[in-house]
Amino acid sequence: MSNPEGFHINTPLLESMTMSKRAGTTVLLKMESSQPSGSFKIRGIGHLCQKVTQSGSKGVVCASGGNAGMATAYAARKLGIPATIVIPTSSPEIVVQKLKDQGAVVKIVGKVWDDANAEALRLVESESLTFVPPFDHPLLWQGHASIVQELKASLPEKPGAIVLSVGGGGLLCGVVEGLKEVGWENVPVLCMETVGADCFNAAIKAGKLVTLPDITSEAKCLGAKTVCRQAFDYSEEARLISEVVTDLEALEAVELFLDEERVLVEMACGAALAAVYSGLIQRLQGEGRLPRPLGPLVVIVCGGSSVDMAQLTHLKTVLRR
Repeated sequence: MSNPEGFHINTPLLESMTMSKRAGTTVLLKMESSQPSGSFKIRGIGHLCQKVTQSGSKGVVCASGGNAGMATAYAARKLGIPATIVIPTSSPEIVVQKLKDQGAVVKIVGKVWDDANAEALRLVESESLTFVPPFDHPLLWQGHASIVQELKASLPEKPGAIVLSVGGGGLLCGVVEGLKEVGWENVPVLCMETVGADCFNAAIKAGKLVTLPDITSEAKCLGAKTVCRQAFDYSEEARLISEVVTDLEALEAVELFLDEERVLVEMACGAALAAVYSGLIQRLQGEGRLPRPLGPLVVIVCGGSSVDMAQLTHLKTVLRR
């Protein structure tokens, strides 16, 4: 069923028997990997693009080597407006091709996202384009909150916890907003990152926003050096648990998920799946940070448009050296 508000679909919520067995509680997978752009990003970005088009935008520009770029290109194509996507040199070739297939103009600038973002902001000025931020904007969070509304509509009881990956914090902000909207404020949210792309975890440990010196994780889509302020502010009021896994644990989760559920996702998504596959859920229960017994565990399978078998093989080589 399509949502009149945007270009996203109401994604399946699937029970995983193998993951439930591992976690010792029912595991439900919110399959954002089945979104038309390949990830949850289309919810917020579709919502934002529609709003800016209504106010007469000449076109949109987004700095993203992955899912935000894909979602922006997809939404722009549907709206019939031009899209320019600025990506860093670290982006895989598959991404460049997919963006071009959506009709976007692709510019490759700089080594990391921050460099690409500076170029996108320059284009906003020089070409009067509308800037589409990948994670830090209230309209994005509003769009992402629809995930929780769908959960509320399909679950007979509130979840025991929700597991998600954190990059810049857009999905996290949307989920917290959604939980507030449906009256599920006390549902714990397990926020997963990989070592080397752990700006949220670093901020929580420091008690303030922290900028990572560099992104050293292979989970490039989690690669924001600083989490958005709103996500950090929520860590002081919502029930958020921040945990970090290694790149190898995220990769192993991707491989197990491919074997067991027959779906290929990127490592950024593997970080969330690793909460179940690496035994973290039981450890948190043992530490009293998650209840025992635990109600249904919802894992947001955020997806990933920049992964294919070649990329997976490359990651195996790099991480298993």
